Amino acid sequence: MAPSPSISVVIPTLNAEAGLAAAIGSVRDGAAEIMVADGGSTDSTRDMALAGGARIVVSDRGRGLQLCTGGAAATEDWILFIHADTRLSGGWETEVASFAADPANAIRAAVFTFALDDPSPQARRMERLVGWRTRRLGLPYGDQGLLISREFYLRLGGFRTIPLMEDVEIVRRIGRKNITVLKTRAVTSAIRYQRGGWWGRPVRNIFCLVLYFLGVSPRILLRIYR
Repeated sequence: MAPSPSISVVIPTLNAEAGLAAAIGSVRDGAAEIMVADGGSTDSTRDMALAGGARIVVSDRGRGLQLCTGGAAATEDWILFIHADTRLSGGWETEVASFAADPANAIRAAVFTFALDDPSPQARRMERLVGWRTRRLGLPYGDQGLLISREFYLRLGGFRTIPLMEDVEIVRRIGRKNITVLKTRAVTSAIRYQRGGWWGRPVRNIFCLVLYFLGVSPRILLRIYR
C-alpha cells in the first residue's frame, strides 16, 4: 500500500452550517489539518468548524479569495480543496495516497467524480453531463474538489482572487492533460439544482462559461450567476 500523503484540507465557507459537518467528517481521518476559510459567516459555521477539529482562517468574502487565503495557510505536502456542501465517499484516502505516491503527479492534479445526493433521474442525468464535460472538455468544476501538491500549487501562483470562475481559471493553468479524474465520488448537495431548476441552472452555468471565455469580467458574471 502506498504511504499516506500529508494533506491540508481547505474548505471555503459562508453560512455553510447545513453541510459543513458532513464535509469535515468525510475528510477528517485522512487529513493532517483541516482549514475552514470563512468569508464572514453569521450562522453557526465557525462553531461547527471548531467542533469538527478544523482551524478557522479568516478571509474577506469571495470564494476565489477564500481559497487563496486557505491555500496560503496550508502547511502539508498536498492540498485538498473541497466545497462546504460536498463530502467525499469512503475509501478516498487509498486512492489519494496512490495518486500522491507517483512522482510524476507532483506536477499534476486530481479531481473526484461528481455525484449528487438526490435519487432522481434528473440527478443521474446531471452527473453524466458533468462527466462528459470533465472528460471531453477538460473542465471540472470546484464541486469535484482539487488535489494538488503544495509545491506545484505555489509554483502556479495559487487561486486567483476573482469572485467567480476561480475553479475554471486554475484548471486552465494546470492544463487539461495534467488532470486525473479519480473514481472516488464527491457527493454534492443537489439543493441548488432543486431550487434553480435541473435545466435552468446548467444553462445559466454554460452561459456564464461562454461569456468568461469571451473575456467578460468575473465580477459581471457574478451578477448574472446570482
